[in-house]
Amino acid sequence: MGRRVDLLLSGGTVVDGTGAPGRTADLAVTAGRITVLPPGERPEAAETVDARGQTVAPGFIDVHTHSDALALRAGPDDSETLRLAPLLQGVTTEICGNCGTSLFPALPARLPELADQLRVTFGLGPVRPAEDFDAFAAAQDPALRPTHIASLVGHGTLRAGVMGYEDRPPRPEELRTMRALLDRALSQGAAGLSTGLIYPPGGYADTEEIVALAEVAARHGKPYVTHLRDEMSQVETALEEALDIAVRSGAALQISHHKTAGRHAWGATLRTLPRLERARAEGVDVLCDVYPYTAGSTVLHAMLPPWASDGGVRALLERLPDPAVRDRIRHDIAQGVKGWENTVGNGGWDLIAVAAAPAHPHTEGRRIAELAAERGVDPVEYVCELLLAERGEVTIISHSMREDDVRRVLASPLSMIGSDGVPKPGRPHPRWAGTFPRVLGHYGREEKLLPLETAVHKMTGLPAGRFGLTGRGVIRDGAHADLVVFDPSAVRDTATFDRPLLTPEGITAVVVAGRTAVRDGRATGTRAGTVVRVR
Repeated sequence: MGRRVDLLLSGGTVVDGTGAPGRTADLAVTAGRITVLPPGERPEAAETVDARGQTVAPGFIDVHTHSDALALRAGPDDSETLRLAPLLQGVTTEICGNCGTSLFPALPARLPELADQLRVTFGLGPVRPAEDFDAFAAAQDPALRPTHIASLVGHGTLRAGVMGYEDRPPRPEELRTMRALLDRALSQGAAGLSTGLIYPPGGYADTEEIVALAEVAARHGKPYVTHLRDEMSQVETALEEALDIAVRSGAALQISHHKTAGRHAWGATLRTLPRLERARAEGVDVLCDVYPYTAGSTVLHAMLPPWASDGGVRALLERLPDPAVRDRIRHDIAQGVKGWENTVGNGGWDLIAVAAAPAHPHTEGRRIAELAAERGVDPVEYVCELLLAERGEVTIISHSMREDDVRRVLASPLSMIGSDGVPKPGRPHPRWAGTFPRVLGHYGREEKLLPLETAVHKMTGLPAGRFGLTGRGVIRDGAHADLVVFDPSAVRDTATFDRPLLTPEGITAVVVAGRTAVRDGRATGTRAGTVVRVR
């Protein structure tokens, strides 16, 4: 009698995540690890997946999510749909803590203040921040975890967890505390340091503060991951700041969701991508990630000038009823503020749609300009009233990019794929359910922008190498058995802005930690996801 394995994937074309050409091979899974079988060997298996005519790839790694709080508690009815959306598109590992916001670390005295701010960010009811990465990991409920999760340390959370939401430089002892908390979290297995330099309080930091923290990440051999200070008219200046931080700190640099948004930056990828290539040639370890859409998504209060959020969300809500504050907001959007991205000034309220407003579901999917016109008020008036009514908890979608820029970043050898998914109830951005099949189907098969092996590499081996996910992102003997089986001739996204959580087509099976989590395109109910510690 031959040996017995837990799972056999037979007859598929293995695209192993390295960029190498696909090859026909059978894979055996035992105790959560892969064996690539030699031709002709067919062990007995407790379960078999017939992969003939299909591609077998490493499970996709979503390098940019905001799913930090999804597995902390059961949540509202649609939380389960939100939790399963990545899995159903082939994702087996998510990296959260992006754009400067993570659920840790903080000094104990700052935790209540953080909780209120994180409620607005994650939008799933009360959020309990953690003192460190160990506490964050312990809070993840394995019964709710369909995929693995790793987390960056968010600089905005770190800053607020030490010095609150004030717009000022840190005192020397505060910076030392921030560095110590960061060092502890990275030692515990956090994957790197992230910044969100358009968001308070991260945007209140100067370059020197970020360099001092990125040095800690460099000491651990972990990357500095940044949402640039400006992705619009000043994107090239912001990119130079990020490169300067990388050079001075010694940290590898990851540019989050690289884009050139707003009418004043359209076409700037013709300059930013060659600049990144030049930096790599000069020895800077810089890469980027990208999602395959011309619209982004964020919180509504990020559309307001930074001073409005000085002191945090409570201070913002105290300011907004004042007519003089609203006049100043209108003026600053119209005229701009030095160092501020000013999304609305670069586009207009007619490009901003409400994605989630829990107490006002009739607004979801509709543009701010249209909603304000219906009420007979100007958009700033409407936005202030909506933020007050929702206690700050409003998410938006911004239609601000151009297709040719998105295509250039997708095709760049420096880019990997990340959804930037914001999994909140309402009408979230369809990227949470469609990113990976959209790259494979629309941009790969239909547009021929990327060969299949290159697209898979951008979703697997490249991100695994960047974030130190040892044994993931590749198919080889001994690797973790996180796998996806898909039909390369049929895979495609179906999620739209009107129906953003529709399940993609062509994803046949997904294996997480050696267990079949998706079979015939449907979730099996298996919860095999773990917290991944990067050492």
